[in-house]
Amino acid sequence: MSPHEVCMLIGHDGEVLWCDESNSPARMPDSRSRWQAIWRLRDVLEEVAHSHPDGPLGFSTEDESTMSALTSALGKPLRFSVVAPEGMVSRQGDRDVLVVDEPWWAAALRSASGIRHTPSGLA
Repeated sequence: MSPHEVCMLIGHDGEVLWCDESNSPARMPDSRSRWQAIWRLRDVLEEVAHSHPDGPLGFSTEDESTMSALTSALGKPLRFSVVAPEGMVSRQGDRDVLVVDEPWWAAALRSASGIRHTPSGLA
């Protein structure tokens, strides 16, 4: 399987509510079904996580605009996360935080993305 971006919508207690994937390791085009799932799940949605199979361990410019649009549309703060081969980072409020104790679904997200976890040793 070639690496590709995967998106997961996460609810309370780390429950995976919905998942979809792209066919690219560097891009996840907008999806009507993803936006509909976000809206349908808005009352229980707590986190939007996606993979960056080829890096970076951080948010892209496109990620930034999507996070802003989601926060504005939903009228509530969400946690946003990127899972990359070398680790996981989450946006908590206005700060990006390296996640040391990754949730159970981070390994599932890496596996679905076709990437291996290669910790950078920065944590």
